[in-house]
Amino acid sequence: MTTENAYQIPFPELSEEVPIKEKEGSPPPRGFLPLRDTPAYRAAYRPDACSTAELLAAILRGPDPLPSAYRVMDTFRGLRALSQAAPTEITSLPGIGPAKAASLKAALELARRLSAPEAETIAISNPEDAANLLIPRLGHLEQEHLVVLPLNTRNRLIGEPVEVYHGSLNTSAIRVGEVLRPALQANAAAIIVAHNHPSSDPTPSPEDVAVTRAIVEAGRILDIDVLDHLIIGGNRFISLKAKGLGFN
Repeated sequence: MTTENAYQIPFPELSEEVPIKEKEGSPPPRGFLPLRDTPAYRAAYRPDACSTAELLAAILRGPDPLPSAYRVMDTFRGLRALSQAAPTEITSLPGIGPAKAASLKAALELARRLSAPEAETIAISNPEDAANLLIPRLGHLEQEHLVVLPLNTRNRLIGEPVEVYHGSLNTSAIRVGEVLRPALQANAAAIIVAHNHPSSDPTPSPEDVAVTRAIVEAGRILDIDVLDHLIIGGNRFISLKAKGLGFN
């Protein structure tokens, strides 16, 4: 027969856990920020007050996106270089996979489109109107691209500019029929042709003038008025029509 306390086992007293106090002025633990200080919150409510790194971090998301954003900035040294980077270059950075790289490329493309005038409302009345539309599209590209602007009888753009060629453009690579095809498909009355020089120097070459002359002559045969050929170089442009080159 046992007594009441025979099998009682003493337990140690439980002491209250007291959190360790951080030193005054020390940064918050890695990965922790008050909600109002997170890049996503700041980008949603005060995007104009955000640094470029914070805006990139808001796109990248994740538990601790700022280090990834700084790595992107350190690697590419600017948004223009980032917009030109291949997806594989972006995903080579630690912590950035294909989905985050796609988000960055999509955001930069949306920014480019926002800076361009709305195509359905634009009327091309002079070379500057066409250049304002095309510089955001062509000025930063690392390869040559040739595009065509199909216009109606009121010189309003029909749809989006149509890319016809990209790569190394020369007289042997360009078929004039392909340049005029977008105008025929859109039943356009006129076109403006444009291409970029990746060197950022818009000075026309002899080949540029020869291609322009061939396009203008073919346009006359097909009753399509070739209004101009612009060469885009960075934020600058040259009108071959204004220079009297290829439009004899």
